[in-house]
Amino acid sequence: MYQKLMIIGRLGKDPEMRFTPNGQAVTSFSVATDRQWTGEGGQQEKETVWFRVSAWGKLAETCNNFLQKGKLVMVEGRLQVDPKTGGPRIWSGADGTARASLEVVAATIKFLSPRDGGNAADQEPEPGLSEDIPF
Repeated sequence: MYQKLMIIGRLGKDPEMRFTPNGQAVTSFSVATDRQWTGEGGQQEKETVWFRVSAWGKLAETCNNFLQKGKLVMVEGRLQVDPKTGGPRIWSGADGTARASLEVVAATIKFLSPRDGGNAADQEPEPGLSEDIPF
């Protein structure tokens, strides 16, 4: 059996890197994905889903060095389930309401924002690269 999850979104805050007791790097960051549509009454609807991403080893170090809040990324990896529930990690917010966290262990991360911090839509594509997203 195999699972693969792909998300494209923007970082909600700067990545945080730490090290395990055996010295392996792990970087965590949140990614927001948005979906917009026109509702039944003709009004614009919007839904934002947040994912908590963990990258390990060399990938963790690269993410920590080059990512920052607001950058656009594509993350490929697997969904990490809560061993107790078999689903999202459930926790209580500061106000006591139940919350859920969708957690992804990254296998590949592609940086989609330009390095200079400009808008990706304003940049010319590199020769040989298509502007179309392949799905």
